[in-house]
Amino acid sequence: MDLQQITSRVAAIVEDTGSFIRSEASQFTAKDVETKSINSLVTYVDKQAETQLIERLSQVLPEAGFYTEEEITARDSREWTWIIDPLDGTTNFIHGIPFYSISVGLQHENDYVMGVVLEISRRELFSAWSGGGAYLNGKPIQVSKTNKLADALIATGFPYHEFSQLETYLETMSYFMKNTRGLRRIGSAALDLAYVAAGRFDAFFEFSLNPWDVAAGIVLIREAGGSVQDFHDTTEYLSGKEVLATNNLLALRMANILKQNFE
Repeated sequence: MDLQQITSRVAAIVEDTGSFIRSEASQFTAKDVETKSINSLVTYVDKQAETQLIERLSQVLPEAGFYTEEEITARDSREWTWIIDPLDGTTNFIHGIPFYSISVGLQHENDYVMGVVLEISRRELFSAWSGGGAYLNGKPIQVSKTNKLADALIATGFPYHEFSQLETYLETMSYFMKNTRGLRRIGSAALDLAYVAAGRFDAFFEFSLNPWDVAAGIVLIREAGGSVQDFHDTTEYLSGKEVLATNNLLALRMANILKQNFE
């Protein structure tokens, strides 16, 4: 399997879908919003973007199944499976906040082997494949070299439907607010991970995500020299249930804090 060639083809498909989303942003209205569950929104743009991605990715790898957020096609995990979020940051999109993305990952058996994330508004395309390195608009990227927590800029995401650990989360945020350069929450986990890969953020943590939020970003970070794990030394990060992504230099320190707080 030529992952480099596949990545190139996926990048072109994602950019075309990004053009569609940008064109719809100017004419989108509040009446086009549907509520899936509390604080979980979807629009016709999400659905049409997912349809476009499915149709064209099916031609790239006909034998692959799909695992997508909007379930336009039945979820079907196979030896090769596309993991798709057609519009990560839908709430930002709805409110005209220009931080939203497309995320496409490719899973082979039990691991992710290719990822493409497009920051739609800025037309920044992040891409990576196993053993091939990570890239931003075709130029190599690497994680940061920050080795002190006090110098680190950390990204996170706020709980929006799973509130059972809210107090623990607030305590953890309080610690990082007091002991780092700062916290950021931009509203797209796929972009958070891409920014860690590019060295813009030094680390990212969040819980209660989904595979389509993290699949592409995990490959980006690994190939950019970083590391991804969960809070408790298991493989939960692959599902997005717990994700800690760092430049590797901060991994042990942050993992100990998260493990202690989320015990």
